[in-house]
Amino acid sequence: MTLMKMPKKTIKIGIIGLGYVGLPLFIKFSKKFKTKGFDINKDKISDLKKLKDMTLQIKKNELFNLKKNITHNLNDLGDCNILIVTVPTPVNKKKQPDLKPLKKACILISKIIKHKDLVIFESTSFPGTTENICAKIIENNSKIKYVVDNENEKKLIKSGKKYFYCGYSPERVNPGDNSHQLEKIVKIVSACTKESFNLVNYLYRSIIKAGTYKAESIQIAEAAKIIENTQRDINIALFNELSIIFQKLKLNSKSIFDAASTKWNFHRYEPGLVGGHCISTDPYYLTYISKKKNYNPKIILAGRKLNDSMANWVFKNISYALREPKKTKNALILGLTFKENCPDTRNSQMIDLCNMIEKKNTKIYAYDPYIKSSTKTSKKFRNIKLLDKLRNFEFKFDLIVIGLKHKEFKKIKLKNLLKIKKKNGVFADLKNLFPEKYSDFSL
Repeated sequence: MTLMKMPKKTIKIGIIGLGYVGLPLFIKFSKKFKTKGFDINKDKISDLKKLKDMTLQIKKNELFNLKKNITHNLNDLGDCNILIVTVPTPVNKKKQPDLKPLKKACILISKIIKHKDLVIFESTSFPGTTENICAKIIENNSKIKYVVDNENEKKLIKSGKKYFYCGYSPERVNPGDNSHQLEKIVKIVSACTKESFNLVNYLYRSIIKAGTYKAESIQIAEAAKIIENTQRDINIALFNELSIIFQKLKLNSKSIFDAASTKWNFHRYEPGLVGGHCISTDPYYLTYISKKKNYNPKIILAGRKLNDSMANWVFKNISYALREPKKTKNALILGLTFKENCPDTRNSQMIDLCNMIEKKNTKIYAYDPYIKSSTKTSKKFRNIKLLDKLRNFEFKFDLIVIGLKHKEFKKIKLKNLLKIKKKNGVFADLKNLFPEKYSDFSL
């Protein structure tokens, strides 16, 4: 009996990477199949076994009965016949794809993969990555052949050679968004053969209430994922540019967007500092492969350049509060993560903004309820005095910046903020949390 026709009770799943994507998958699949979760980060595994989820996505009671199935020992996945890869795909300093985590995962898989196993990738990358890079790494290191398609499968079966299958189902996790959780989002599914697709589809339909969508090929699925965040990045770039224009015209952007939103086909986005692991990186994967095919993208790169520059634009507009060069200034920053109601600080432009402000002989105090004590030792916070809560200060601030709409910030009383602002200080409400008349600068 082939893997593709195995009964449910014989399916054993191994999730590789227990971050924002892998951990929810581990929890959901564990309710339906025998599932193990693996991560190379021993500290993360230790925290999870202590029922601590630093992504703030999983409840303790969900982890309690599953902690025995969480491991950093690769050999514990040796009996798994389905491996799902959910490792990050960042960019390097040159804004080019950094496939090191993905390649490392493939090398690890090659050490435990067996005949007829199925490997499903969820990590975002450019079209062709799964089959032309990942599958080949596994194939070359394991000496087990990758099944390219249905005809190739027949030849491998006839030859008696060992083989494995690949599938691709792009992640669509939105950290901090409780209304769009894993099971509520339609899942794109794809695989190398008809039978392997049926298995991939069966697996995800078992946990996804919203259902699945069949992509014609693995590369179609990869391309669909890469344009999702690229589209969003470009749309935000447009609204950031509009915000810049209206700032120069001394007009309030929010009021203009509110008015324009009354038309049925106006698509509303919010200007802001774009960061995180997805929107600020995925477009570079698409432009990378585009350049490899001798086309230099124009709109995508223009949008990326503008969004990457927004922290600097904000700094230029608020730096007059820090103009006295010899005097030590104080700044209060509210919000350090890359988006609201989320603990993720990867590629956060709020931290970039802090670094710019610090260079103006300014001491930075920052409060973010999602920055936990275990992350406060990070080098990225070395120039920032992190506060456990907003307290009474014995001094006033030259600059106060609200960078995010955390739900906790909506409870802050405006009068308390204005009390701790110097008479000639600057109050920058980047997210329009309070009425326009109280803010010296907003987006």
